[in-house]
Amino acid sequence: MSKFLSSVAVIEFDSMVKHAYANKGLLKPSVTLRNNVVGETYKFRLMGRGLANQKSTSDLVTPMDINHQFKVATLQNWNAPEYTDVFDQADVNFDERNELASTIAGALGRRSDQLIIDELDAVAVGSTVADGGTGLTIAKCIEAQTNLRGKGVDNRDLFAVINADGLKGLLNDEKATNFDYQNVKALVNGDINSLCGFQFITLENRTGREGGLSVAANVVDSYFYQREAVGLAIGIDIKTSVDWIAERTSWLCNGMLKAGAAVRDAEGVVKVQYKDNV
Repeated sequence: MSKFLSSVAVIEFDSMVKHAYANKGLLKPSVTLRNNVVGETYKFRLMGRGLANQKSTSDLVTPMDINHQFKVATLQNWNAPEYTDVFDQADVNFDERNELASTIAGALGRRSDQLIIDELDAVAVGSTVADGGTGLTIAKCIEAQTNLRGKGVDNRDLFAVINADGLKGLLNDEKATNFDYQNVKALVNGDINSLCGFQFITLENRTGREGGLSVAANVVDSYFYQREAVGLAIGIDIKTSVDWIAERTSWLCNGMLKAGAAVRDAEGVVKVQYKDNV
């Protein structure tokens, strides 16, 4: 087996991983992105509200003294490496290479999701809708919407991150599936795409350090938020390397990502809790 590899194969593999990654990170499209960040931290700016002042003729203007805050995202380095003999063939096996690209992209996509979830878990969000011993219902979605609107949060780019048990609760709620209430074929498609102004993102159940949404005593912490309330800073967007490791007589394929998340405005986030066993 040759240790030499065509640069065309490496470039093709890199494009495969990037293409797969674009479809693997579910939460990335739901938050504010800052790309090409230099350094270990990024400061998202939170600008406070201003108050208009009444002005008399010829009087000096009075500054609003708007409060500026910085929400810091700490960037972390992540790798998704794997030794492989996929590249040991004179004619590269494209099917196996696709599978490896998908695996690396999936690992990094789930990690970028988890950076956002962990940050949401760590911050005291603006309000919480308690589980009340029930699953996720449309009433809880309505409460999340009214909580955000009551705080002046813009009613555009609203997202809800739930898991399969949250989807189960909504599909069991007649008001979420009945055509008289919703113009979505939820029971036909087995999915909820939008409800109460929120675009729903359903995460699979995850394990280990990719724990997905937090669950304690069968209560799930899901999050309903406005895009600008949460930020993801990316220092190194996904890139790959394929290196020959002589000691192992194998290729080391690696995917790399440097990123960090921050809650920019806690008032734009509602934690919605529900039971996962109903």
